Amino acid sequence: MTDSKIKPSEITARELFFSRRTALRAGALVAGTAATGWLYRRLNNVSSVRVDTAALPGLVAAPPPDDPRGYATIESMTPRMSVTNYNNFYEFTTDKEGVAHAAAAFVSTPWQVRVDGMVHRPRTFDLDDLRRVSPPEERIYRMRCVEAWSMVIPWAGFPLSRLLEQVQPMGSARYVAFTTLLDPTRMPGQSGGALPWPYVEGLRMDEAMHPLTLLATGLYGAELPPQNGAPVRLVVPWKYGFKGIKSIVHISLVADQPATTWARQAASEYGFFANVNPDVPHPRWTQANEQRIGESGRRPTLMFNGYAEQVAGLYSGMDLRANY
Repeated sequence: MTDSKIKPSEITARELFFSRRTALRAGALVAGTAATGWLYRRLNNVSSVRVDTAALPGLVAAPPPDDPRGYATIESMTPRMSVTNYNNFYEFTTDKEGVAHAAAAFVSTPWQVRVDGMVHRPRTFDLDDLRRVSPPEERIYRMRCVEAWSMVIPWAGFPLSRLLEQVQPMGSARYVAFTTLLDPTRMPGQSGGALPWPYVEGLRMDEAMHPLTLLATGLYGAELPPQNGAPVRLVVPWKYGFKGIKSIVHISLVADQPATTWARQAASEYGFFANVNPDVPHPRWTQANEQRIGESGRRPTLMFNGYAEQVAGLYSGMDLRANY
């Protein structure tokens, strides 16, 4: 489904931007058109790591691009080599261009995800259990990083709501908390102090139950590679990418808003909601536009990353500047 008219020489490499830590020190560079052009020329020559994973059996193809649910888009998909070679996963490294190398030896089987908290039927799911929850569905979503770059990715997985229904949430559950695997022997980046470990994230209950919210187990029709969050990760397409917690081992339904890793790291810069909003700049750069990987120029950022029709009602009456 990629545009066959795009020449390989025109595809922007994964390393288009610095790591988030570097971007924090050089926000003007991230946002500047001139700097973007320089990085485009410089980083287009960096080699890629090919990572092959098994095809996902029983994959339900994405609906037509005009599907009103927002499950697909007419926009050209980002090349698979870019998706698998340009990524933030600090559990392995803070270097986006090195994450595929750093995660190459990661083994994600066997795996278990514990779902508990304010539920009537707490349960631990292994990978076979997760596969039985629902057949994998392809969803072609826009992905917008807080660092002002973006992609279009054909994820595969199933709505988080289907997993939560298996454990029967209590009516008093208001939030869902997520935790990544903590194992520095397998995730060497956790041996350092780049972030407080383990990585944790959270959603409000209505966000978690929204049909766009995906537990992804694959991309481009195959199982997730290690650097993209194998074997299971969260995808919330109207929020900045750091909400998409990877390699999940624990999901807990709770009454109070859970702590999140980036809010702990810099509360004034990374709020709990993290909805894509072109009108609310990051303290160090604008969010009004973005660099789409695979394009040489910048494009305007869309409110809720283009999913306002589907999700704006979740935030009716909220001050989106205060609740960033």
